[in-house]
Amino acid sequence: MKLLFRILAPLAIVAGAVFLARHFVLTKPEPHTFDVPPQITKVDATRMKPQSYQVFLDTQGTVRPRTTSVLIPEVSGRIVEISRHFRDGAFFEEGETLLKVDRLDYETALIVAEGEVAEATTALAEEEVRANQAVENWRRLGKSGQPNDLASRKPQLELARANVRADEARVIQAKRDLERTDVKAPFSGRIIEQNVDVGQVVSSSTQLGRAFATDVMEVRLPLTNQQLSFVDLPETFRGEDESGIPKGPEVMLSGGIGRSTSQWTGRIVRVDSAIDEMSRQLFVVAEVEDPYRRKEGSEGVPLKIGLFVDALVKGELLQDVFVLPRQAVRVGGEVILIDENNQIRRQKVEPIWSEEDLVVIPAEGAGLSAGDVLCLTPLAFPANGANVLPTIDGITPDIEQPGGQGPMGRGKGKFGKGSKGKAKSDSGSEKS
Repeated sequence: MKLLFRILAPLAIVAGAVFLARHFVLTKPEPHTFDVPPQITKVDATRMKPQSYQVFLDTQGTVRPRTTSVLIPEVSGRIVEISRHFRDGAFFEEGETLLKVDRLDYETALIVAEGEVAEATTALAEEEVRANQAVENWRRLGKSGQPNDLASRKPQLELARANVRADEARVIQAKRDLERTDVKAPFSGRIIEQNVDVGQVVSSSTQLGRAFATDVMEVRLPLTNQQLSFVDLPETFRGEDESGIPKGPEVMLSGGIGRSTSQWTGRIVRVDSAIDEMSRQLFVVAEVEDPYRRKEGSEGVPLKIGLFVDALVKGELLQDVFVLPRQAVRVGGEVILIDENNQIRRQKVEPIWSEEDLVVIPAEGAGLSAGDVLCLTPLAFPANGANVLPTIDGITPDIEQPGGQGPMGRGKGKFGKGSKGKAKSDSGSEKS
């Protein structure tokens, strides 16, 4: 008996478990199901309105002086004095004496030249007397008519006069050389490099130093072929009157010096004669007046030579265009429009200008019209005809969702549609 019980007891337990499992499976309640309502995406939108847009061309360049000069003396000699403004980085004014060459030899040359003038003047006076005496002797001899040039000593008189003029020219040259012993600044500027100092003997080919004018600075700015179509550049041919030609576009320069960023205003004044073969860009030159901010009312740091600056060239003023944020334009030049039924539609557009954060599209002929509602929210998979809930310029329209149901729809089964109960929600469906 005990052996039989040990054999039948496990079998009875297994059979009972199988029976209970089958009972639970057959008598399980019907699962609770819901109708999935249509998904409506909330998006931000704006209504298209034509407007004007000022184009600014973004470019960069390096500051350089408009006028740079190598200072060379016009006389030879030993430097005896140097101005404190003839040092690296020093400023000087136009006409200021930068250095002096020893004057002694040139003062001596001037005295000698003046003596030669006095001697030549005396010789001319004596020759004039001889010429008059020769003519008088001609007449005393009873000869009629005018004496020839040799008889009247006309060649000798002209030679004496020429000697006087030559000696007077030497005096002028000696005075000029004496003045040139003081090397003066040809313009108001700043010293880049000083090459000589006191005691050094220089000649007319010695480079004293390099300097640049501080009245105007230049910046060469490259423009792409696309940018050139949105700006009017000053182009004049030889012989044309430049007074009637409008000035070049304005340029706003900005650059960092130290921990601060400064801005300067300039204007395009000329264009390079050829397109750069390496970059395929055209370089234009912008001039900045008063770069050192010395005029009354000017503030800020000076515009330094060699500074790399960002530039915004004022371009064309576009009329009747739509200015769209960059995120509203999909890859491939598509935008998403929302119709009066709050359904989306993909539309191809043709931009005429684009920047980092915006795209400009003409109001006519580019696929958009005034009054269209543009979706501003990026959608991963926008399908034509999909429903959205737009907030147009900050206003959300009061609309009813499709089917007149709440967000969860109607229930079916045990707690849905049937005799045992109804959903308790205001929309007629049970909330899970």
